[in-house]
Amino acid sequence: MTVDELAVMDSSKCVLQLRGVRPFLSSKFDITKHEHYKWLGDFDRKNNYDIEKQMKTDLRFRRNQMVDMMEIDIDEK
Repeated sequence: MTVDELAVMDSSKCVLQLRGVRPFLSSKFDITKHEHYKWLGDFDRKNNYDIEKQMKTDLRFRRNQMVDMMEIDIDEK
């Protein structure tokens, strides 16, 4: 397929490149028809995974929350 042919290719088709296989022409899949589409971020923004939220390291305590405090002394050998 030449560059000109790619430019006018049918929008329902795509060229797939997978490791170990020559590029090939394939039909696109309509993700809105998948049974689990409702779990994707394309369906609802609240489904997007927020890595920053998971990586947050702030330790916060509620007022009057009981905690155990320990002191650890580590001697290097």
